[in-house]
Amino acid sequence: LAARLRVKKEPIFDGVSFEHCGCLDDVIGLGDIVSCATNSERPLVKGEMLKKGAHLDLVGSFKPSMMECDDEALRRGRVVVDNEVAMEEAGELVGAFERGVIARDDICGDLVELIKGEKVGRKTESEITVFKSVGSGVVDLLTAQSVYETLKKDQQSEQH
Repeated sequence: LAARLRVKKEPIFDGVSFEHCGCLDDVIGLGDIVSCATNSERPLVKGEMLKKGAHLDLVGSFKPSMMECDDEALRRGRVVVDNEVAMEEAGELVGAFERGVIARDDICGDLVELIKGEKVGRKTESEITVFKSVGSGVVDLLTAQSVYETLKKDQQSEQH
């Protein structure tokens, strides 16, 4: 993916660097945004490796046996979840709660609260933020609708 995006040269990607590396630990500390979409059952992202001000996006694991990051990433980060279910299903969170690394009260809010401005995301430039998603049927439906509407619009443009 990184190789394909690097050669695309689309204006939307001006100033963005796409890189890949065989060793995750070598690059985690370089990323402003670190995004994981895996079904890993062992932590891939080590919190000690995250640089100040980084954002960690965890969207792959969705059951208690899965975890994409270690406890240190959650301890260091300001955590927001997609919805309340994440606190019951996400292995990273369930395990951290059980081990006393963080408490449910340490979760800063959910995505809707953040969007509405009811909760605050990042408070300082150096703060690490973490977003944990276990998925939502509503988001899947909205995504499908957006893809369908874009396709229909593109098809109509091609016909004219």
